[in-house]
Amino acid sequence: MSHSARYERGLAKFVEMYGERTKTFLSSLEGIAPDLGTYVMEFAFGDIHCRPGLSLQSREIATIAALTALGTAAPQLRAHIDGALNVGCSEQEIVEVIMQMALYAGFPAAINGIQAAREVFLERSKRK
Repeated sequence: MSHSARYERGLAKFVEMYGERTKTFLSSLEGIAPDLGTYVMEFAFGDIHCRPGLSLQSREIATIAALTALGTAAPQLRAHIDGALNVGCSEQEIVEVIMQMALYAGFPAAINGIQAAREVFLERSKRK
């Protein structure tokens, strides 16, 4: 598949998941690392997120778990919590997966994850 087709497929998936935040994400990389945005669209969203076998909800749950456990990617965690809500995950599902991470990543990681979720839930409630 050509790079432009991978990019367009990834961009469409990104827009499906994150809507209006797409332009903000890409423009944040324009002045310093535009190729990074291209790689994210092509590989992460054009290749990985478009694979068959998992729903977008399952992919976002797995990503929230990984980012919570990682503990060093708060902005990305918030973005994926928002994305999970956009593709049909409930707030309760998100809270439960973050709480599950207390067992495997520790309480500090789970507490930080819950704080990120709280921020996203509050921001979304203000937009309604």
